[in-house]
Amino acid sequence: MLSKVTVSSVLARCLITGGDFAEIFEEDTINTSINILNGKVENSVAGRNYGIGIRIFKGLKSVYAYTNNNSLTALLDTAQKAALALGELKEEGNIIVSEKEIQTNHPIIYLPSGIGIEKKIGVMRIGYNAAKSYHSEIAQVSVGYMDKEQHVLIANTEGLYVEDKRVRTRLAISSIASINGENQTGFEGPGRHMGFEMFNTVDPEYYGKEASRTAYTMLHAKNCPAGIMPVAIDNGFGGVIFHEACGHSLEATSVAKGNSVFTGMLGKQIASTKVTAIDDGTIKNAWGSLNIDDEGTKTRKNILIENGILKGYMIDKLNARRMGMDVTGSSRRQSYKYAPTSRMTNTYIAAGSDKEEDIIKSIDNGLYAKKMGGGSVNPVTGEFNFAVSEGYIIKNGVIQEPVRGASLIGKGSEVLMNIDMVGENLEQGQGMCGSSSGSIPTNVGQPMIRVKEITVGGR
Repeated sequence: MLSKVTVSSVLARCLITGGDFAEIFEEDTINTSINILNGKVENSVAGRNYGIGIRIFKGLKSVYAYTNNNSLTALLDTAQKAALALGELKEEGNIIVSEKEIQTNHPIIYLPSGIGIEKKIGVMRIGYNAAKSYHSEIAQVSVGYMDKEQHVLIANTEGLYVEDKRVRTRLAISSIASINGENQTGFEGPGRHMGFEMFNTVDPEYYGKEASRTAYTMLHAKNCPAGIMPVAIDNGFGGVIFHEACGHSLEATSVAKGNSVFTGMLGKQIASTKVTAIDDGTIKNAWGSLNIDDEGTKTRKNILIENGILKGYMIDKLNARRMGMDVTGSSRRQSYKYAPTSRMTNTYIAAGSDKEEDIIKSIDNGLYAKKMGGGSVNPVTGEFNFAVSEGYIIKNGVIQEPVRGASLIGKGSEVLMNIDMVGENLEQGQGMCGSSSGSIPTNVGQPMIRVKEITVGGR
């Protein structure tokens, strides 16, 4: 990685037009991606990405540039071109950086780069065989495997010089059940901030069966009735609703510019008193965890909502200036090609005190959303539409037949107020979140919750 001498010279060059802050983000990443379709390895790709991003602030103005050339001449040239976008040349000063040691909260046992491709494919085949043999109506199974070793250096004109290594591994299994020309899908995608040791606790056979079970169940499900009704949303990936419909509206990227329904709402009630929501980048070996964020700030447990009261936002350096508030260790980016901004890490609704069986029993006529799928949301208004990938009718407090084609429609602010029961069975699911700073790994989670009233789309 870049030496402190080189970093100091480049940072000094960044400020030659009156900038008041500059940052260097150097990345060296090794990636592996393998796909199996219908029992055959379709592709196997390994690669290495390297580059350096340079960002400069001048008040509330910001400019970002990046290069793959790490020679001092190229870096100084890139820094000068970026600086000239902010003003006229002035005198060049001196910048001193000092190395900072960080505590590794996410121990890695087996680096993926040290594991042979045969072992990786072997794990994939276990998942594939479990999924394909589930039932004769499972027509197609695809299995994806990915791992990533990202080594970063972050330095800035505040004197920071720090390195970190992030290692992530993920398995993705998709099953298609088919009969008489009709298809239904099931998906499972466990991932961790771990090396290959992830498979000591993540069982590919279980996830293969689960993907096919969902596809098979939905293939034989009836169409979901539409209407306004109470809904029980199960744990794990059910938290995607909070992540999308509410979480993005609590990122400073939206809040600082007034593009959020929660701008200026600190200290006010925005949710039911049953709701406490947290973004925690420190959870050991969790998919969305980091030792430090992509600005070099130590990650932390951020209480966003406590007993219904808005307590805080997720804030990066630039938006901290706009808002007059402190950073929260929430700045993230996909790679050196993206300027960082405020993003989620592991975001979840905290466990409550209600029993899951009591939540189901409390519903006379409604929907049990066991698994959630994709959807869309308007971060300015919080309006959303999410598919239910596995759902069941509830009648007289009992889970009945499966239903398909269900969707949940509403506004994030309204859903938060309508959560009137929160279970104890907190779990988290893994996903990729896209925004202005690229696609990043995030956990979503919650226990089972009851939304007393929400629009269910169906037939």
